[in-house]
Amino acid sequence: MKFISTAGSSDPVSFIKAAETGLAPDGGLYMPEHIPTLPASFFDESKELTLQEIAKEVTSLFLNSNDVKGGIDELIDEAINFDAPLIQIREDLFILELFHGPTLAFKDFGARFMAQLFSRAGFSDERELVILVATSGDTGGAVANGFYNVPGVKVGLLFPKGKVSDIQRKQMTTLGKNITAFEVDGVFDDCQRLVKQAFSDKKLNQKLRLSSANSINIARLIPQTFYYLYAARRFKQMTGADPIFSVPSGNFGNLTAGLMAEKMGMPVKKFIAGTNSNDVVPKFLEGKDYSPASSVQTISNAMDVGNPSNFERMLHLFDGDEQLLRTFLYGDSFSDEETRNTIRNVFEMSGYIMDPHTAIGVLALEKYKQLNFSHDPGIVLATAHASKFRSVVEGEINGPVQVPERLATCLDKEEKSLPISSSYEEFSSALLDSFGTT
Repeated sequence: MKFISTAGSSDPVSFIKAAETGLAPDGGLYMPEHIPTLPASFFDESKELTLQEIAKEVTSLFLNSNDVKGGIDELIDEAINFDAPLIQIREDLFILELFHGPTLAFKDFGARFMAQLFSRAGFSDERELVILVATSGDTGGAVANGFYNVPGVKVGLLFPKGKVSDIQRKQMTTLGKNITAFEVDGVFDDCQRLVKQAFSDKKLNQKLRLSSANSINIARLIPQTFYYLYAARRFKQMTGADPIFSVPSGNFGNLTAGLMAEKMGMPVKKFIAGTNSNDVVPKFLEGKDYSPASSVQTISNAMDVGNPSNFERMLHLFDGDEQLLRTFLYGDSFSDEETRNTIRNVFEMSGYIMDPHTAIGVLALEKYKQLNFSHDPGIVLATAHASKFRSVVEGEINGPVQVPERLATCLDKEEKSLPISSSYEEFSSALLDSFGTT
């Protein structure tokens, strides 16, 4: 399997090379040259398949087992060693819990897969690898945990000052060693811009061997298809129906992974994109031109993205046909007040505690069903544990949210981050100071 750039002017490369470089030389994002189709027998719900078995079969479509030390089976056994439970909280509402990994966020699937891939791949360049990550919340902690103490790899995390939760910040700033956190005086889009500028800076790339673990990296997206396929099979077993997937969306990598799973053959009735006040994609889906905007701060901060990188991947999957994408995908945006109300209402109805991002997924599913007079059951992707947003959630449920032990361990550790402005010149200088000429 070869991977091509969405910009169309870079040579096809292997999966390993696409993962290593992150961004294509022409500035585009890597995608498979074609989406492979899983055999029909894969979707026979009477056949039991574990999440790990699904992960191994899907990975083998894109990666040659001989290209990684220990092969695909060993890579998956180490990376995907936690579950993704599908919880029914009412007759027509299922929650896919994606927060059972070490950092309690769905980003653990991609980050741990990448860490194992990078530590096992035989890269031609033996220089130390510097991974740059722009994060609006959970990506930073997941990547930091996944790559912590991985030999030959250093990580630079860029997060917007004052715009992530306390726990999210501590997950990034308390590890040290090969993890460096840059606290950017700006918004997530500034962080993302700085990372992209670094990749296109030829002088910097002569001095540092750069890669990315953001969702711009195709190696982040492929492991996210695992849980869609896993959930769709289990949903069919439980309901006899094909699912509607409602996806809390910021940079749109999670939704893109779902669209890829559908192209592999996964039966699905509809994909729904739920956003907060950062509504660039919902406006596009309503028929307006795609028009990036400055991001707005909300209580669902991981989705505070005004220029989603993966929009070009979604278009690529539909051969650039904007109208076809609009037909296939429904999107809507919701306010902080609506988000808070949903956290409270779902808790009062069922006792289930959800974070703000998951609440937006519930809102989007309910809005879609109202507009279409639908009673079909749907799956909402729960992207993070509620304890990562205690200050919001506890105020709505009028009670405490228990913090899992693996998250609580970072709360009392000393934080260390490097404050910088949103200037690229300052950032590139800080990179060289922090990582040297590796």
